[in-house]
Amino acid sequence: MYNYNTEQLQDLDTRHYLHPFTDHGKLSIEKSRIITRANGVYLWDSDGNRYLDAMAGLWCVNVGYGREEIAEAANQQLRELPYYNSFFKTANPPAIELSRLVCSLAPSHLNRVFFTGSGSEANDTVVRMARFYWSLKGFPNKNVIISRHNAYHGSTLAAASLGGMQAMHAQGGLPIPDIDHIGQPYWYQDGADLLPDEFGEKIADELEHKILELGEDNVAAFIGEPIQGGGGVVIPPPTYWPRIQSICDKYQILLVADEVICGFGRTGEWFGSDYFGIDPDLMSIAKGLSSGYVPIGGVLVSDEVASVLIEEGGEFNHGFTYSGHPVAAAAAIANLNILRDEGVVDRVRTETAPYIAEKWKQLTSHPLVGEARIAGLIGALELVKDKTRRQFFEDRGRVGTLCRDICFDSGLVMRAIEDTMVISPPLSITTDEIDELVDLVVHCLDQTLELI
Repeated sequence: MYNYNTEQLQDLDTRHYLHPFTDHGKLSIEKSRIITRANGVYLWDSDGNRYLDAMAGLWCVNVGYGREEIAEAANQQLRELPYYNSFFKTANPPAIELSRLVCSLAPSHLNRVFFTGSGSEANDTVVRMARFYWSLKGFPNKNVIISRHNAYHGSTLAAASLGGMQAMHAQGGLPIPDIDHIGQPYWYQDGADLLPDEFGEKIADELEHKILELGEDNVAAFIGEPIQGGGGVVIPPPTYWPRIQSICDKYQILLVADEVICGFGRTGEWFGSDYFGIDPDLMSIAKGLSSGYVPIGGVLVSDEVASVLIEEGGEFNHGFTYSGHPVAAAAAIANLNILRDEGVVDRVRTETAPYIAEKWKQLTSHPLVGEARIAGLIGALELVKDKTRRQFFEDRGRVGTLCRDICFDSGLVMRAIEDTMVISPPLSITTDEIDELVDLVVHCLDQTLELI
């Protein structure tokens, strides 16, 4: 389709294309890797090199690449109704059907959905919706949203504020007012001498302390990913989410589950909330909703919150040009039908997740690996200087970046978050492909150890 060679594409990329989360000065020297096609769990670049994509794109290609059913659904919708908005008392059949389908898969008390174009937009919507809900309930001062340090909830002003990443807050005057943060349930880094279960309760109790500090009448909601993805695949101890739930219930604040990564089968359950037993009032979704084939996101809304918004709210002055986009909705429907009809989520839970978990945990025998943690098909390896003392390398990120580059050179896409190596492969991955993935990881760890 594009009559350029790799060098020409890299030159045009450097001249015109500003990438997300990128040092463009460095990129202009190092040049982009040009990905040209994909199938199943594999990618190919413009020079013909093949990569096993252990990140499912950016946590999102749950059904794998190359599913013709999704392409055909999008193509058919493009020919029939390529676009219309959901303003002005209008709707379209794919958006209506997708809302029904998503709600049928979600926890039983979530029966309304507000569509967006991305996870960032979904979390912006959460902020607007939570504050509006409490205003309608007669609590106009309940505006504060509590999140966690090192959380990632998107890159728009509100979503980046919800996130707790210092590097993001250092740019653009963030966070916006009425966003606050507590500690994250990162036992390996922060647990000290506490057992994981003890640490889970202790770090969850920070939410109660923060509510009391701010005043219950000022706090609208707590937001958290069931598993922190961009924070380094932080899998909380089993005691964490039950304590968080009880605190939210006690102080009557909304519990928001950011399911942008965990949703649609990543944990071996349809949602991370199912996996951890969370009972959310609002649930942000994206990524796996369409497996990344077409941009789409949304917010699932509980019956309680929806009834207040609908019966007392009048017009909700919020929305997007592409809310309920018919092509995106058609692609998402085809994607969810694949996940459901082919039993993909069940296969993750019963077959591939247990299979990779056994192999993944064996990686703790490697001299570089301090911890190997995994839930469903999302996992992490902590690369450390001294595993007996849980001691990280100085200049955190150097070893992880080295390992990531070795992975690419070896035909493996594995992300580095500082010195934490993370995976989130397509849910379609087979046991043979898992064997290949783990063998590549061992090779890359060995190469990294030789060079540090």
